[in-house]
Amino acid sequence: MKIAIIGLGLIGGSLGLCLKENKLISAVYGLDIDKQNEQDALNLGLIHELISFKNLKICDIIFIATPVDAIIKILQDLRKIPKNTTIIELGSTKRKIIESLPKELLKQTLFAHPMAGTENSGPKAAFKELYKDAVCILCDSEVADDLHQKRAVEIFSHLGMKIVFMDSFAHDHHTAIISHLPHVISFSLANFVMKEENKRNIVHLGGSSFKGMSRIAKSSPIMWGSIFEQNKDNVLKSIECFEKELDACKKMLQENRFDELKKWMGKANKLREIL
Repeated sequence: MKIAIIGLGLIGGSLGLCLKENKLISAVYGLDIDKQNEQDALNLGLIHELISFKNLKICDIIFIATPVDAIIKILQDLRKIPKNTTIIELGSTKRKIIESLPKELLKQTLFAHPMAGTENSGPKAAFKELYKDAVCILCDSEVADDLHQKRAVEIFSHLGMKIVFMDSFAHDHHTAIISHLPHVISFSLANFVMKEENKRNIVHLGGSSFKGMSRIAKSSPIMWGSIFEQNKDNVLKSIECFEKELDACKKMLQENRFDELKKWMGKANKLREIL
């Protein structure tokens, strides 16, 4: 099989590294709007060769690993791709992408969300172990033809991922709470601290707790801005619910209900049993 990856950053680049080891895959091609990313991907051995958009028709599978707003545009441009070509988009949101999908591509497109990533971006951030033991969510996969479903499952299984099937509405709701909200909080914390503290204090007092909480604030604003935009309603709801939790903590402190505060923190400790 011949594979093409559109978008050669952390997600696409790591995917290329893994797929090059698959004996069923004869070639891994790459394409990126950023020509430096393309050159870096080649130099780092993330792909075998570069490919032009017009030549994507020679591929059996096309992965789209770009920011979610770009995924929508790329899918529009793939309308005339052969029907036996599997298209797998890897966005962190789903409903806006599905709603904008050209009807010509309905039976050959898979909507996947690899729950893997770091705060780093670009081809130089790619590494082969990114996907191992991570979860891949496949949304509304039953709509695609069997050939394309099987290809997607085989690829993600080869990557060592655990596949979870989910409705796209549920996906956007749950990821807003578990994935998108933590990024909102981290960006907010980083901006607040930089407004309140000088660089010297941040360096001297920024221990493991602050570093852990602020780590994902280093994530790409381009990527996360489009995620927040596409999943706006769910993200806003999650922020509103989180504000209620913060307000409850604030009131316990204001009213000196410290025994209750400790019980509240004890409930939070139970997360360790899940993770």
